Amino acid sequence: MKKEEVGKITKLSLAGVIVTLGIVYGDIGTSPLYVMKAIASSTDKLNVDFILGALSCIIWTLTLQTTIKYVIITIRADNKGEGGIYSLFALIRRKLPWAYIFAIIGGSTLLSEGIITPAITVTSAVEGLNIVYKDIPILPVVIAIITALFVVQQFGTKTIGSYFGPIMLLWFTMLGTLGFSQIIKDTIVLKAFNPIYAIRLIIESPSALLVLGAVFLCTTGVEALYSDLGHCGLKNIRVSWIFVKTSLLLNYLGQGAYLLKNEFVGQNPFYAIMPSWFIVPGIIIATVAAIIASQALISGSFTLISVASSLNVWPIMKREYPTTIKGQIYIPAVNWFLFIGCVFVILFFKESSKMEAAYGLSVTMTMIMTTTLVMLYLMMKKVNPYLIALFVFSYYIIEGTFFTANIQKFAHGAWITVFIASIFFIIKYSWYNARKIRNSYTTFVKFNDYIPVITELSKDTSVPKYASNLVYITRANTRDEIESKIIYSILNKQPKRADVYWFIHVDILDEPDTFEYEVTHIVPRTIIKIDFRLGFKIEPRINLYFKQVLEDMEANNEIDLVSRYNSLRKFNIDSDFLFIIIDRIPNYDFDFSPHDKFMMELYKILKGLGISEVKAFGLDTSNVIVEKVPLMVDKSYKRSIKRRIIHHAHQ
Repeated sequence: MKKEEVGKITKLSLAGVIVTLGIVYGDIGTSPLYVMKAIASSTDKLNVDFILGALSCIIWTLTLQTTIKYVIITIRADNKGEGGIYSLFALIRRKLPWAYIFAIIGGSTLLSEGIITPAITVTSAVEGLNIVYKDIPILPVVIAIITALFVVQQFGTKTIGSYFGPIMLLWFTMLGTLGFSQIIKDTIVLKAFNPIYAIRLIIESPSALLVLGAVFLCTTGVEALYSDLGHCGLKNIRVSWIFVKTSLLLNYLGQGAYLLKNEFVGQNPFYAIMPSWFIVPGIIIATVAAIIASQALISGSFTLISVASSLNVWPIMKREYPTTIKGQIYIPAVNWFLFIGCVFVILFFKESSKMEAAYGLSVTMTMIMTTTLVMLYLMMKKVNPYLIALFVFSYYIIEGTFFTANIQKFAHGAWITVFIASIFFIIKYSWYNARKIRNSYTTFVKFNDYIPVITELSKDTSVPKYASNLVYITRANTRDEIESKIIYSILNKQPKRADVYWFIHVDILDEPDTFEYEVTHIVPRTIIKIDFRLGFKIEPRINLYFKQVLEDMEANNEIDLVSRYNSLRKFNIDSDFLFIIIDRIPNYDFDFSPHDKFMMELYKILKGLGISEVKAFGLDTSNVIVEKVPLMVDKSYKRSIKRRIIHHAHQ
């Protein structure tokens, strides 16, 4: 997608609002499929006070949690127009690096949603078939839909994605219309706007915690609203939310009105409020909406992993770009892991009602982490401390209550969330800390001390030329320093003579979309440093970017890219380039602490999940040499070994 097209979507417009419906609100928009059924199933006394109390809880949850916390407050914590838990972390990580723990917990539970959302939404939609066809097996149909959904990810959504917005517009219109048709039959449900009914239910109902656990499902998917800020724009999200919230409330109130007039015997009130002639079309529309909701979470998971890799909390994995749509990527390993997890959840629970606890817990934990990070962001911005205290106190109380409600069902399925999220957390925690350990053992030397000898080496014809252009990727942030391992590679391991020595440094910034470079001519036409400044949402495809830099420099007459070999130069043949990647291998004769040793062992395993540094930088493997060096080379053994002197007898 062209930059101009993205701008049109992020700016307020009718088209932007419709696109937002398809991107942002799939998950929260399909919550009416299961919320009222879950509430009705949580009690044996489904009377007027209970229904009005439950509806009031839904109304005020959507108001306090979704509207005020996310649409009004959290969405303002944007990172150059981008949102999401990792974008929020990027805003504060320089000053508060320890906050990574909240980001990886929230990111882990959000990924678990990517597994549970397709399972619960598609299952809830397809279960409606039992109304018309009582004997139809639900699970095979659900698994078939889920399988098809994950299979098509590799092809992207460019073709069908344009229909998501109009379909969700139809969906929300259907929700509002069906709900309104029931409200006019019993307007008493409008009393639910009075929060006193919610308060009474929470205080008086013996099943209050079970009810709240079900109520909380009405705000699932709200993190997508924040995460997709960069795709849709703040104004489009806020305007479309008015329509979405109205449609949701009408439907919930309509289902409540139906339950006031009809006995609940386990049927889903969502389908019960449909006219009989509309049930089959309604099931089809619901299933399509569930697929769109699932698609949003799956593609969001790809983006989440990609950003996590850039922020060094996840191994860099193979990525594909199936379409030209901005930001759309496909990560095969993640896709099939989500698929396996999703099928497992479906087969384990079998019914959507049994997935609710696991789903609610994952959403609650993500929200608590977001609240914590927003608090730290507001503190860093020096917002009035009383306002921060009010925000934190209010939402810790609300989300803590919902967390308590969902954790009550730990043994009944909520443990699945903890299990899945724990897998993601262990990977992120281990990768982040192992990289910190590796970087802490990186030694730097003063570059200026070695410039004369490298310059002389370049001119020394007694040393065979290693390559015309020798390129190193350096982690040194300043021009004055260079890794000792790189100097060792150039001068000691095997003297490497080249016409030009290039040193590339990649700086991943806290901003999402920065895309620029700087050139430093340390020794003109002999030693050159390139600093790439990339936003955390920019793919580090260094090979492509470096080619562009070379073209720019040649056009400015800063370098000569024609080969310096006389036989090739007269035919205008391009000069050769060779990349050297230094791979630091932990040497286990070094005395690591138990924690560090454990982290490094996990790091070794996790490296197998990702791709090599060569592929991560997008380098052409045909002109790359990987040199393995020990992580620690400058440490000496603490104990001195004694030399034994042998006196030989004279023969």
